[in-house]
Amino acid sequence: MSVKSCEKLEKSTVALTVEVSAADFEAAVEKAYRKQRGSIRMPGFRPGKAPRKMIENMYGAAVFYEEAVNIAMPDAYSDAVKEQELQAVGYPEVELLSVGKEGFTFKATVAVYPEVTLGQYKGLEVPRAEVNVTGEDVENRLKEMADRNSRMVSVEDRPVQQGDVTNIDFEGFLNGVPFDGGKSDNFDLEIGSGSFVPGFEDQVAGMSTGEEKDIDITFPEDYHADLAGKAVVFHVKVNSIKVKEVPALDDEFAKDVSEFDTLEELKKDVAEKLRKDREESVNRAFENAAVTKAAEGIQAEIPDAMIDEQARRFMENFKMQIQSQGIPYEQYMKMTNMSEEQLLADARGPALNQVKVDLAVGAIIKAEGLEAGDEDVEAEYAKMAEQYGMDVESVKKYLDAAVIKEQVCRNKAVELVTSSAVAVKPEEVKAEPAGEEPKAEEPKPEKPKRTRKKKAEPKAEEAPAGDAE
Repeated sequence: MSVKSCEKLEKSTVALTVEVSAADFEAAVEKAYRKQRGSIRMPGFRPGKAPRKMIENMYGAAVFYEEAVNIAMPDAYSDAVKEQELQAVGYPEVELLSVGKEGFTFKATVAVYPEVTLGQYKGLEVPRAEVNVTGEDVENRLKEMADRNSRMVSVEDRPVQQGDVTNIDFEGFLNGVPFDGGKSDNFDLEIGSGSFVPGFEDQVAGMSTGEEKDIDITFPEDYHADLAGKAVVFHVKVNSIKVKEVPALDDEFAKDVSEFDTLEELKKDVAEKLRKDREESVNRAFENAAVTKAAEGIQAEIPDAMIDEQARRFMENFKMQIQSQGIPYEQYMKMTNMSEEQLLADARGPALNQVKVDLAVGAIIKAEGLEAGDEDVEAEYAKMAEQYGMDVESVKKYLDAAVIKEQVCRNKAVELVTSSAVAVKPEEVKAEPAGEEPKAEEPKPEKPKRTRKKKAEPKAEEAPAGDAE
């Protein structure tokens, strides 16, 4: 293998012209022959036994060339990239220029890690929010705790009210004919939750246990195609009514839900935890803002391949988030009328910002000569072991030391930028120059309105539920 030329193109792209020698190509042709001879039929020979020369005489000297090129080219390309000390990004576009007994020549065009010129990354003015915990915040958290410790109590002496959980049977009819997905028995419905199509819950309110009635509903115009804008009738029966019984916020409540004997002690603990959580949140936001601002100041010809690769990673993370919410990815896409092409397009802006951050951090590591010593690596292993509840040796089996070293160096770069940043009030931050690309976050999945799991819940695309946003 020899590199005939290495041409730098725009947007951090390189064109390599590589020549594979006759000897290397002959070795590849022999491998191709051994790989393919079993599928070639020759008169007078059992499958796989025909000599190479006889096959070439019958089918032509180039019969094995295509497979031989496929065999030799990956190693030749890899060797050429190493020889030119390139940091290739993604897969190359390859063009075969010539092939024959004397070998073959190909051109590989590939994106490479761009040269990065850093802007200011020390002493940046970065907005930092103040951390405040009010008495109202504490009361709201206590109410959440009480709500989690509530219990459902059956009610039989009054009709359904807002906030009640009713167990119902229902069946929907379109022009007097039942439609698919419109029937369910023993379905738990919280009145006022907005889980069902508009108007349904309001008409269940006022019904009594054991009562049956027909409810007239018109589906929204943007509901799924079969029922969009259609007027239907639901026959509904109320099986039971339950109301949420929330415990009183007193000393007994504090004893039940915590290690404290009084409500005042619990309030103090809640306030301290809220403050700690908010301080951690503010610190993360300050860190992200500082690194993002440093990234906005870099100069680099970023290849599209880097942005595309990051956008695909975002999309894969997006899929996992969707599935973690208990919604099948394909179902979510159908509910929101989204396509993967649209997701990738939407992810390109955030992907560009993330690539800039990665480039900035890498350039800072190089500029500052940041390194990870053995003690740093061991400390990071110990930190991760504690985080994941594993022993250190188990973590080492899953994560190579080189990966940990890279992470340690990234952490040092981020710490350098953050520790030198000057915190200012959000309203004091100077406006960005016109034309500056705004920071965008990694896309997060929208939550369809009805995501709560209920007993015998129909599929989201079939139940008379509220529209997915």
